[in-house]
Amino acid sequence: MNMSRLLFAIDFISFFIVSFLATNSLVFSMFSSLFLVLSLFAFRTYENVEVKNDHFLRIIVSYFFGIAIILILNLPFDFHISKFFYIYSFLLAITLLPIVHFAIYKFALVKTPVKRYLVIGKKEEFYDILSEIEEKSKGKIEFVDFINPTPALLKEKVKAADRVLVCDLELEEYVKDDLEILSNTYKVEYLPNLVEKVLKRIPIKVIEKFEEYYKISFRNVSESPAKRVLDIFGSIVGLIVFSPFMLITAIAILIEDGRPVVFRQKRVGKNENLFEFIKLRSLKNTKIDKNSPNKDIEKRVLKIGKIIRKTRIDETLQFWLVLKGEMSLVGPRPEMVEYHGMMKGNIPFYTYRLLLKPGLTGWAQLNYKHSSTLEEYKIKTEYDLYYVKNRNIFLDLQIILQTLEAIIWKRGAR
Repeated sequence: MNMSRLLFAIDFISFFIVSFLATNSLVFSMFSSLFLVLSLFAFRTYENVEVKNDHFLRIIVSYFFGIAIILILNLPFDFHISKFFYIYSFLLAITLLPIVHFAIYKFALVKTPVKRYLVIGKKEEFYDILSEIEEKSKGKIEFVDFINPTPALLKEKVKAADRVLVCDLELEEYVKDDLEILSNTYKVEYLPNLVEKVLKRIPIKVIEKFEEYYKISFRNVSESPAKRVLDIFGSIVGLIVFSPFMLITAIAILIEDGRPVVFRQKRVGKNENLFEFIKLRSLKNTKIDKNSPNKDIEKRVLKIGKIIRKTRIDETLQFWLVLKGEMSLVGPRPEMVEYHGMMKGNIPFYTYRLLLKPGLTGWAQLNYKHSSTLEEYKIKTEYDLYYVKNRNIFLDLQIILQTLEAIIWKRGAR
């Protein structure tokens, strides 16, 4: 069990005990504990343990968010929640949980053994990616040497490591038989698996080196029925919840800058099909540079636009597009036609991100900043490609939950 799962289990059991002692209701204790730990998960408390002040603040915010959900769900059921539940669960959240989280994090950091890799590949070709992996692993992954191998060199160099990482399939061919023998003693891994596990994105350079593997992987990508069910349910809930905010925003836009209230634009969707993208207008009615649509964008923001862009209320109209089936709750964001043309011609494998419907929120939006340069779009595309290849219903739910945190913490791309 990894650290995040252990913390998740400890938190759930702790809240369950407190809930049951305060209410004596098994059903309420199960559901309240689940909502509270899901809120902790949504606010990334299992990912930011090392930042003590930030971690404590996240626990507090997630606790009150979880309690708000419990209060809303309690309205139709009336579990007769004892005031002691709020007192004890709050005390648990602000005292014991931060201490337990930090203690387990420190313990795991000390006790987790360092993985030492001998790399089959050229140092100058992979150094930047592998250095990023070392940094992300908090020093628990080390690359002790790089070799352009011969059987004799492999047998000698591997003594300083406990694993072998294959970064170059052509070089692997020279020592394939010896690797087969060494695999009985040393774990042999391939770069795509390690880089996706640690970085949560797929660098273009890695796809180029393992092109056949990724071609097969992306060939098997398809939309799932479960995702469509989630889209329909989520979009209906979203339209009901946000319709009052949409109405208030529409009136504010009319008063400040007149018509139109709704911004419409052709965007590129699944399989490069164009569709009409809509959102509540947040920018002034001015001429736009077609070669650089985002040029001076901050100077064109309406007063109401500053609010709805930060809170993502301008995007809530897209629940209608999700319900229609043109978009999904989660997926790569739909690009403007101009940017699509630029990226398709300059970013290898860019079109793989179009194998799924575009999303209202996405993995790249959670993990990377707003992009304006080609190099930034390249990195953003790498996150999109990770999502497309690894998409499942649990990853979708994770992205939906953590989008709430991104809005409150004003994090991620805009």
